[in-house]
Amino acid sequence: MESAGGKPLKPSSNISDIVSKFAKVCKLRSIGVHQPHNSSNAPSGEDSSDVTEDTECGGVKIHPQPVEVKGESKICGGEELSKLFDIVSTLKLAYVQLQEAHLPYNPKKIIAADERFMAELEAICKMKRAYKEKQFVKLKSESSRSVILKKKIELNEKLPEEFKLQMEVNNFEIICLHKELRDLNLVNATLAEKVKQMSLQRKTTRVWTITRFQDTYRAASKSIHDFAKPLISLMKATGWDLDLAAKAIEAEAAYLKRSHKKYAFEAYISRRMFSGISLKSYNVDGIMRYDDPIDALIENPYSDFARYCGEKYLQVVHPMMETRFFGNLDHRTLVLSGKHPRTSFYQIFARMARWIWVLHGIAPLIDSEAKMFAVKRGKEFSHVYMESVVEDGEDAAVSDGRKVEFMVVPGFKILETLVKSHVYVSK
Repeated sequence: MESAGGKPLKPSSNISDIVSKFAKVCKLRSIGVHQPHNSSNAPSGEDSSDVTEDTECGGVKIHPQPVEVKGESKICGGEELSKLFDIVSTLKLAYVQLQEAHLPYNPKKIIAADERFMAELEAICKMKRAYKEKQFVKLKSESSRSVILKKKIELNEKLPEEFKLQMEVNNFEIICLHKELRDLNLVNATLAEKVKQMSLQRKTTRVWTITRFQDTYRAASKSIHDFAKPLISLMKATGWDLDLAAKAIEAEAAYLKRSHKKYAFEAYISRRMFSGISLKSYNVDGIMRYDDPIDALIENPYSDFARYCGEKYLQVVHPMMETRFFGNLDHRTLVLSGKHPRTSFYQIFARMARWIWVLHGIAPLIDSEAKMFAVKRGKEFSHVYMESVVEDGEDAAVSDGRKVEFMVVPGFKILETLVKSHVYVSK
């Protein structure tokens, strides 16, 4: 080939290598260059208007293969794919023009086609770098999301154990709260009982005064005397030795008169009736409504008063005494079965039991700190808290300094008042 005058233009030395490599990458290859039989009839080379058709350049026929591009819609976007197709099409055209510039050899066209080819190749490289960067960012984002999801999964896997532990803690707290609730219910029940007692006390304090208590005390003392009389009469009628019986009750007592031995029997009854019970406030209005306490016992056989009356009868009246008095144990049998006989003997006993039971109930209603006190044998007689049981006119007034033989009825301290104990005093 000849140059057109001047210094010939030397094409880049690596053009052929680049074209060969690009042909392999893009899967473009020349099917062949055929020498025509008649070179004179071959038309001069012209720019191809369609890269997909056969092109003749200087009598050489070029058959470019179409570019096969696999669908990557899942990897690239539609816009990027379309742009890639445009660049590849332009690159193919530049490659064809580069081939045309060689036949006939035209240095200027070769340089222009080479520059155009390199520009399109650089555009493809830029797209490739941009795609890789995008994929890297995408992978990094997906990796970050995977790490986050993994951490969430690990946290969620720990949740059941945490829930189980929390449930055990909650169950323990529930058990503790149930126990506290039971304790509170017990405390509330105790407080409710105290409130009830205080309410009852406020309600009845206006009625039960010291004067009323002293009247009740005298009635209780008289009821003991009233029950002792038929008891002594029955003992005398059935052949009991009263002197021996009195000595069995108070062995060392010295009596002013033989008739005073009756006070030993009253002391025996009083001890049995007052023993074993504490001062506790309770409502006595119910029992006081009845003229005859037997009616209250029959109507309410399981009341507190009924239990007290039955228990004390069994303590006061010995089975041997009852057998000697009545020839049987019918009274005792009925009382043991929870019933109460309607006899004159038991009626007198029930009256005495009622007054003593009422006495124990009203003392703390007047004074919650009320106390019952006893006087022991041998104590010096004091008018401050003692009273002789010897009836007025029977003997001269008892002076201080004399000794107490035995106590008949205990005394009480209510508020600032002393209800004197009844005692039998020797000479």
